[in-house]
Amino acid sequence: MAIADYNQMNGIALAYIGDAIYEVYVRQHLLQKGLTKPTKLHHIATRYVSAKAQAFLVGRMEDQHLLTEEEQEYFKRGRNAKSHTSAKNTSVMTYRISTGFEALFGYLYLSEQEDRLDEIAAWCIKTVEEENLSGSK
Repeated sequence: MAIADYNQMNGIALAYIGDAIYEVYVRQHLLQKGLTKPTKLHHIATRYVSAKAQAFLVGRMEDQHLLTEEEQEYFKRGRNAKSHTSAKNTSVMTYRISTGFEALFGYLYLSEQEDRLDEIAAWCIKTVEEENLSGSK
């Protein structure tokens, strides 16, 4: 059962939900790897969900034609949404791309595409680790 009509939602609202969903996937993954100390878990999880990491992942998704046309539309909705907050630790473009990334996760969650959400999240986590974007050795 869908929580909200994601077709009518603003890209920022989709991103707000998607940010939380992606972070749950990341934290669950790290817990399964045995990272249970809260400070270390938080520190490493932050690297997986950083705007820079998310923008990098979007670039890789585009290179590999990983997203469907519909998924690309929801990414663009988030990327093009007007945010009332400013980028703190990165460029405005990187921040906008990461907002699109999060909107994609919000869309997949709200449209109840659990298998696709699992697939994309697993791909993202694997790519972060392969590229050592998490800073772990």
